[in-house]
Amino acid sequence: MPKIILITHQKGGVGKSTLTFNLAQNIAANSRVAVLDFDLQGSLSQLEELVTDFKIIPYQDKLESISELQYDFIFIDTPPYLSNHLAKLISISNLIIVPTKAGILDLLAIKSTLAIIEQEKRTMDTLVVFNMIKPNTTLTLDILIGLEEYNVKIANTHISDLVAFTRSVLLKGVSNDKNAQKQIDQLTEEILTKLI
Repeated sequence: MPKIILITHQKGGVGKSTLTFNLAQNIAANSRVAVLDFDLQGSLSQLEELVTDFKIIPYQDKLESISELQYDFIFIDTPPYLSNHLAKLISISNLIIVPTKAGILDLLAIKSTLAIIEQEKRTMDTLVVFNMIKPNTTLTLDILIGLEEYNVKIANTHISDLVAFTRSVLLKGVSNDKNAQKQIDQLTEEILTKLI
């Protein structure tokens, strides 16, 4: 049975698809990986012919069959709006990753996502990842303090706002940038540790 990793946040622009791509690319080096592009915009599905290290599967309405797919890991990229499928996706996932930027509006927006996770009793299986972080900002600490009330695990690894991540979908990852690759490696390790 595959390990299912849901990447979700109700706010757009937090880098869900890029993070999904890079984590899948990183794990695909040693495992059979698929990405289910649940976003109707199909951002990742448009890369289907360019990607060779893992499989991209466009949106499917058959949630029950996801766990029957023959992969070691399945990443699910979700749309930036409240989906009537989100509670079900949360319930079938082994790990829920909630990427967020370090901004006040992002903190306000994360509440609805974390409320659904809490309603499904999956808080312990959730990892909030600071993504697209600007260097030398004190706002990250403010957001960390704001997240304390939710009792969710915050990833130790923060993903920086690097050009390497923006270009990664065309270059098959971030291996050309040591700093970006180190961040993805560290986050991958945190994810795999949480799944074990």
